[in-house]
Amino acid sequence: MNPKKLEMIYEGKAKKVYATSDPDSVIFSYKDDATAFNGQKFARFEGKGVLNNAISTLMFERLQVRGVRSHFIRKLSDRDQLCRRVEIVPLEVVVRNRATGSMAKRMGLDDGMRLATTVLELCYKRDELGDPVIGEYHAVGAGIATFAEIEAMYRTARIVNTEMQEIFSGIGIELIDFKIEFGRLPADRVAPDEPRLVLADEISPDTCRLWDAKTGERLDKDRFRRDLAPLLDGYREILERLEQSRIQ
Repeated sequence: MNPKKLEMIYEGKAKKVYATSDPDSVIFSYKDDATAFNGQKFARFEGKGVLNNAISTLMFERLQVRGVRSHFIRKLSDRDQLCRRVEIVPLEVVVRNRATGSMAKRMGLDDGMRLATTVLELCYKRDELGDPVIGEYHAVGAGIATFAEIEAMYRTARIVNTEMQEIFSGIGIELIDFKIEFGRLPADRVAPDEPRLVLADEISPDTCRLWDAKTGERLDKDRFRRDLAPLLDGYREILERLEQSRIQ
């Protein structure tokens, strides 16, 4: 039996979070809003939330089969997911397989340049600061996370990258980069030897750069950021390929 949705406790750029009748769970409700450049660009696309919920659900389910622990429990409806309640760590790990976006701009690199190694960036989640890239010592010194937690984030990020590259390459899509977030489970809700840190938030074309492997067409939110093509056409293409791969 699903817990009852109660009051909204948080609203972000792409989702609303609701308390439930179960104190250990929350409901993520995906919105149709699209934002870029830390909220400076905004639009609404009817049905975007439904697509992101479906894609994120498929990605969390596949990662869980591969042993990646997350806050995801199950999909409830077209827009809603049931998730474990966590304390979100205000850090993002950005995983880059090619140089594009802010990395290419900061370093003066050619857009789409293949990197000699996958790059992991640690970013401080503060819109008013532009989500700056910071060092591990900054995060630990500011009391945001411990060195052990950051290493666990990096370790999970590498695993997720490997698994997602396999998933997307199997449907003719190249995983260019992505960002992930983490949350801490309540200390009194985990066993003494169970890690508190789990993958959280979402995995969708909002948080990943995904290019068609043959044509290089961008199927992700860059369509909106750069005014390239209709946003939802790319999202639908990703979902259709993921669903088709489940049938085969």
